Amino acid sequence: MKDQTRIADATYIDDISGLKLDRSKQYTMNEIYLYEAKNITKATLKYLSATPNQKLAPFSYEWLMTLHKDMFGDVWDWAGKFRQVELSIGIKAYLVSTEIKKLVDDLEFWHEHKSFEVVEIASRLHHRAVHIHPFLNGNGRWSRMLANIYLKQNGLQLTKWNENLLSKENPHRDEYIKALKRADEGDYSDLIKMQSNIL
Repeated sequence: MKDQTRIADATYIDDISGLKLDRSKQYTMNEIYLYEAKNITKATLKYLSATPNQKLAPFSYEWLMTLHKDMFGDVWDWAGKFRQVELSIGIKAYLVSTEIKKLVDDLEFWHEHKSFEVVEIASRLHHRAVHIHPFLNGNGRWSRMLANIYLKQNGLQLTKWNENLLSKENPHRDEYIKALKRADEGDYSDLIKMQSNIL
């Protein structure tokens, strides 16, 4: 799928493969986002309406894919499936499954050994997940949901992310991108502040 997520109100005309909506119609990006938002709302209710237990949200390799499918599966048939193509962001496609496995193992280690405070673990999880970029689309929303589920599961408040976080009109967009870039260099302090709702 061609990445057109940065073009406001763009229409999918080149590639709508995988779109589960009525394919006889043309959809703008905003219309597709609305369908995605409805799907994400269902996933939010499933995982965040109460404290999610380990059975519901085990943070396993398989569950990370399931969460993405829960968030986007009503709209895209590739939801919950690791990408097989290169994107302009993220690691090489052939490394995705290995890096997701490493992330799951690291998260288990951080959690069991209390390597970091809960909010820092959530920030590291968020950063690594979006850095890997395992899916064709929805990676940022998925990584922020992962972090929020982890926070809630561990008794902390959810981060209040703006739904249109990467919209140019969002006053926190540049701050968020800078925080992710600093995390790329090993400095999680800005992302931790954002994850803690300290803006």
